[in-house]
Amino acid sequence: RPNILFAIADDWSWPYASIAGAGEVHTPNFDRIAKEGVLFKNAFCAAPQCSPNRAATLTGRHIGQLEEAGTHGSLFPSKFAVYPELLAGAGYHVGFTGKGWGPGDWRGSGRKQNPAGKEYNRKRLRVPYQGINPVDYAANFDAFLEERPDDTPFCFWYGGHEPHRKYEEGSGVKAGKTPTNVAIPSFLPDSEIVRGDFLDYFLEVEWFDSQMGEILKKLEDAGELENTIIVVTGDNGMPFPRAKANLYEYGIRVPLAVRWGGCATKGRIADDLISFVDFAPTFLQAAGVPVPDTMSGHSFLDVLTADAPGSNEYVTFGRERHSHARYDNWGYPARAIRSKDHLYIRNFKPDRWPAGDPDIYYDIDDGPTKKFMLENKDSHAQLFELAFGKRPEEELYAVDASMDCMENLANLPEYAAIKQELRTKLDAALERQQDPRILGTGDIFESYPRFGGMRPELGGFAEGGKRNPAYAPDK
Repeated sequence: RPNILFAIADDWSWPYASIAGAGEVHTPNFDRIAKEGVLFKNAFCAAPQCSPNRAATLTGRHIGQLEEAGTHGSLFPSKFAVYPELLAGAGYHVGFTGKGWGPGDWRGSGRKQNPAGKEYNRKRLRVPYQGINPVDYAANFDAFLEERPDDTPFCFWYGGHEPHRKYEEGSGVKAGKTPTNVAIPSFLPDSEIVRGDFLDYFLEVEWFDSQMGEILKKLEDAGELENTIIVVTGDNGMPFPRAKANLYEYGIRVPLAVRWGGCATKGRIADDLISFVDFAPTFLQAAGVPVPDTMSGHSFLDVLTADAPGSNEYVTFGRERHSHARYDNWGYPARAIRSKDHLYIRNFKPDRWPAGDPDIYYDIDDGPTKKFMLENKDSHAQLFELAFGKRPEEELYAVDASMDCMENLANLPEYAAIKQELRTKLDAALERQQDPRILGTGDIFESYPRFGGMRPELGGFAEGGKRNPAYAPDK
């Protein structure tokens, strides 16, 4: 049975890998996996945030099917089976290093360990730049292999903390990167500060990739490379305005490369639509473990091994609460559907601020680009409104033309038929998923506790993130 190595960066958008043509970011190990396996150009997370997307990855279920685990920083109900658990039950040696499932409280639901497996985070190293996590991912993988019983397949999760903010400001330039070589997406202002911020981001992408290279070397030294399914991806998009925590392309479309010895087609570039809910059934099928009926995703093993077309005509994703960014811990509920050519988004509470309540906008990670846009909102008024302003109930974008999602086509007559088709398909998918947002009970998400930092200025919640007894679900 094959080993499974799942490597997931924290906040890594497509197309920021050198094999995808991005300038000033160099990812030789990701590129190697892509060249010796399959590069997927259309991989989409189930949510543009860490913990709900990781829960969807582990369970093969969409966020609307996960109760507390479908929102950010809450609980992870133990009734939802996760693929590492199922593989452990089938005799696999299972563990993780770095960031597993999180943030949130898995213990509060009665789980005995992180849903990603047994933790291996004891080994540390000295890092070259501030902001890089000191966990020695490769050495911890070594420790994991040392504990593996003989003749036992393994399932390992390498969860890099990079390139999550904060970064050492100026580290990209210090490392020799050139600001003029950065192509800034059109939804962000093109300034020296923003370019420098991207270079710092690229540097942390490269750290994740370099640790991936160390892990690959250990895998080769152990003679396990050819019998290991290696998946390298990111959990959601980059931590910039209108990217992470948003359902636009830079928030939900991520790099994905998969290698499996002589089983996966070497050097193939695939346009198939892949959802993160597809990983769990794919791993289980490859391991010969029955896929539970509770999993909504579809195995893409045939796409890997036989060049068969993928089964997804479209993929769906969504978001609820991200950080504590609005009064009373309210979220920003939205769902979306992505076909080959178009992206349709429904915002269920368009009266709320998608980036968080003004003027701090906590749902956007702090950094030089956010600060620049706040300080220059008048001179970049259109871009500021796109990133920080309120949004209509419906949005439609032609992603075959551009992944920047700048022009909302939802109200144009010539796109009425496409909008109606995607709206109908999204409704049908959410009904199959029994998503509370389509069933009229979506405000249940507002009542789920949040664990982690709570902001007193936004009021309404007791210490520890517990629900306010005065919560009013009609708001």
